[in-house]
Amino acid sequence: MVQSTRRAETSAMEQVRAEAKTPPSITLPITLQDLAYFSLIGIAVIAAIAVLYVGRVFFLPIVTGFVIGTMLSPAAHFLAKSKYPIPRSVSAVLIVAGVCAALAFVIGLISAPVMDWSQRLPELSAALREKAHVFDKPLALWHQLQGMFGGETSSIAPSLQLPKIEWMQPTLEFISPTLAEILLFFATLVLFIASWPDMRRALVLMYPDREGRLRTLRIVNAIEQKLGAYLLTVTGINMGVGIATGLICVLTGMPNPAGLGALAATLNYIPIIGPIAMFAVISLVALVTYSSLSAALIPCLLFAGMTFIEGHFVTPAIIGRRLALNALAIFLAIAFWTWLWGPMGAFLSSPILIVGLILKEHLMSAENGQLPED
Repeated sequence: MVQSTRRAETSAMEQVRAEAKTPPSITLPITLQDLAYFSLIGIAVIAAIAVLYVGRVFFLPIVTGFVIGTMLSPAAHFLAKSKYPIPRSVSAVLIVAGVCAALAFVIGLISAPVMDWSQRLPELSAALREKAHVFDKPLALWHQLQGMFGGETSSIAPSLQLPKIEWMQPTLEFISPTLAEILLFFATLVLFIASWPDMRRALVLMYPDREGRLRTLRIVNAIEQKLGAYLLTVTGINMGVGIATGLICVLTGMPNPAGLGALAATLNYIPIIGPIAMFAVISLVALVTYSSLSAALIPCLLFAGMTFIEGHFVTPAIIGRRLALNALAIFLAIAFWTWLWGPMGAFLSSPILIVGLILKEHLMSAENGQLPED
């Protein structure tokens, strides 16, 4: 009995020693199957981005027509359900014609001062060079600091060099769409608005079960309502920005206040980048218009204060928390879609971001786990 007990203790000790010599197994947080799954998703995303970039001439007008058509669909629904109902196809043509008329009016306001400034380009360039001498001392100080830290210095007096006009032609080629793209956009827009109820019904009935149909219907309704509210609200805010910019130009004696106001309203459709670009335009016009730098600062400061109030107080109060987007998410979306599709991609960045957030809200689980205690 004693011997069997000792043998059991000896075997237990040997087993403990063997387990101590065996290296502990490492459990990875991600399995090979998960790694392969994420790799396939990454490859699919890269392939989709490459297709959108290479085929942007085809995809850009179609996606733009879909997005703007979704924004304008509530207007077509209102005309169809009004006291004197208008057929959906006729209302689609009327809405697109009204949008084209508004765009033509804005382009007419902007093109007048642009043509005037283009004819006075040598005079404006000479005036800008004369005003640029104010920055000679800061540039000289900057070159001295570069020399102190080992940078290359030049014996020639530094001066602010104005950008050359060589970039204008490739920029215009990049911004202006071709005739085929314009025709494809308008055809897509009219047909989308006219056939949206049928497309929406087919999209909902695509799912056989009731739960899938209800979820799809909620998503489609949310996208249509949010994008329509976004267009209506942003258009009203941008009109206010354009009127305020025109009043600033009138009060400070700036030339072409109507054109600058229309340009401010148009650029304000692009968050963050649009107001910055408009500030640069007003700064250049003010430098050419006024003889002193202090006088040129007045319209720039007034415009900066107006855009600060609009961006931090007016827009959040009108749009509300449900349509307010994270500033970092907006900036990254603008950077990505501008790189992918140019200026029109910058315009589409916020609506596409809204659609993505709606899909995330309805497709992902709404149950949030509790945060761990400190």
